[in-house]
Amino acid sequence: METMVKQKTIKTEISLTGVGLHTGKEVKMTFKPAPVNNGFTFVRVDLEGQPIIEADANYVVNTQRGTNLEKLGVKIQTPEHVLAALIGCDLDNVIIELNASELPIMDGSSKYFVEALEEAGFEEQNAKRNIYVVKEVISFTDEASGSEILVMPSDHYCVTAMVDFGTKILGTQNATLKSISDFKTEISQSRTFSFLHELESLLENGLIKGGDLNNAIVYVDKEISASTMENLKVAFGKDEISVKPNGILDNLTLHYPNEAARHKLLDVVGDLALIGTRIQGKVIANKPGHFVNTQFAKKMAKIIKIEQRNYVPVYDLHQEPLMDIHKIMAVLPHRPPFLLIDRIIEMSETHVVGMKNVTMNENFFVGHFPEAPVMPGVLIVEAMAQTGGILVLSTVPDPENYLTYFMKIDNVKFKHKVLPGDTLIFKCDLITPIRRGICHMQANAYANGKLVAEAELMAQIAKKQ
Repeated sequence: METMVKQKTIKTEISLTGVGLHTGKEVKMTFKPAPVNNGFTFVRVDLEGQPIIEADANYVVNTQRGTNLEKLGVKIQTPEHVLAALIGCDLDNVIIELNASELPIMDGSSKYFVEALEEAGFEEQNAKRNIYVVKEVISFTDEASGSEILVMPSDHYCVTAMVDFGTKILGTQNATLKSISDFKTEISQSRTFSFLHELESLLENGLIKGGDLNNAIVYVDKEISASTMENLKVAFGKDEISVKPNGILDNLTLHYPNEAARHKLLDVVGDLALIGTRIQGKVIANKPGHFVNTQFAKKMAKIIKIEQRNYVPVYDLHQEPLMDIHKIMAVLPHRPPFLLIDRIIEMSETHVVGMKNVTMNENFFVGHFPEAPVMPGVLIVEAMAQTGGILVLSTVPDPENYLTYFMKIDNVKFKHKVLPGDTLIFKCDLITPIRRGICHMQANAYANGKLVAEAELMAQIAKKQ
């Protein structure tokens, strides 16, 4: 299972220079370490204000000749090979600075990006990776092209791509990535490809300005006319071009017989990075392309967002608690009637889970409201803060000598009433590491299988005077 993995970034920044395949412009790209929960973000350093575009499927605007992102008028073109390299290196948080809209094509694969990232080095971060575990088959079909992608339950992330181009020269091919750890050796150096008939129209329309015969495999699926041969020579700056017996132009030797399928799989890995959450499941892509890939990524992102919003953790309330009321009172300065947690169920360096049984004889029910008792929302927030207080006080050797004070409360929402007889579960997760006794956390309260309240809380511990 992949569910207890820590997030990773790179140790140091590293730059590459290349040309954009379609724009032909030279571009400098710099990979930089990023904080936890940053994900992959692109920064256009050539534009005023250095706008940031997240690698998010919802920013996909078109998928012709690659995946293209746009946010507030700012574009990122063909990021898929770089995103595939980031996933292939098992990274979570990286900033990618660019001085142009299009990423460098290099040799048309992810090879040089993987090499640069490995040179920068990898570093574990103090936060758990968020992994979406697929529990049922989820699919997307593009009726127009017959392309389909589905994901099914599996104990790890793996991908199979099946391609059928309907040409004699390149028939049906399959490729499988059994594990992300195989990406570098099995997939990363598979280069992009084109058919001659596509190349002709692209050249006529002034595209692939950055194309040379070193960054794309060209499959010759038709007779080459003398004029086309001359155009190709001019476009690629070559004196002579010929066709090999295996039906590709003589610029390159295939790394694998099924290099086209492996490259399509590479594109799937890169495009699915736009989901924004790692998935644990087996992906099967039949005739994949950037349109179907990114539509599937959008669908997955939406499903994950809805499930995360409705997610309610389950704890065994019958097992021995980590801290009972006596241990809590040895740590927290609060006392009844203002001690609002009964047990601590779970605690790590980055999270804590507490519990409270809400009974009819609580002091606050005397006046709130006697005829229709409802636990005051502010006291739910206070109980969440006390739970977080346990976490921050666990970082000092003498918690009995400290008090906790609120600094800030943000984004508070109350979703359901809490009534006598309810059992409240409080879960607090650090948003940033604890520094100088300051604790910044996301706090959620659950009861009856529902999220009843949530808030971003900031508190500080200070020594008693």
